[in-house]
Amino acid sequence: MNGHVLRTAARADAGAMLELLRSVSIEGDTLPFRDQVDGHFIDSQWLGAAGCVLAYQNGFLLGMYRYGPNMPGRGSHIATATFIVAKAFRGRGLGRILVQDCLEQVRLSGFRAMQFNQVVATNRAALSLYRSMGFMKVGTIPDAFAHPQDGYVAAYVMYVDLCRPG
Repeated sequence: MNGHVLRTAARADAGAMLELLRSVSIEGDTLPFRDQVDGHFIDSQWLGAAGCVLAYQNGFLLGMYRYGPNMPGRGSHIATATFIVAKAFRGRGLGRILVQDCLEQVRLSGFRAMQFNQVVATNRAALSLYRSMGFMKVGTIPDAFAHPQDGYVAAYVMYVDLCRPG
């Protein structure tokens, strides 16, 4: 994936972020969001996150991620994140670039690990990517996700230790 620029999100990006988030949410097979995807959601969950990074190319938003603590207080040393890649740009390595950048930002921010609370079992591309980057499946939640074609499917809790060398 050449020619893209990664940069921190700004308030002026909210419209493009909302459009991308809505388009992926409507697909219905990776994100749990439905009608609650609005400007307030972008402000609170994305722009209000510890970190929010966008991938642009020629003025077009290709993908984005957000990260922050998975839990407050005594659980705040473990990060969580959400990644979104526009449909037209999937399968080109952008997801890997976003995850690598996120893991580096999370390490620099002092988090000790990263946990994904719900990776849909049918999202094979994401599962393959996360495993290749050291994430382990540490739990299964049966029927956790209402998939539009497959009905209720499992979701996985995935984890990577950021303090372990290698």
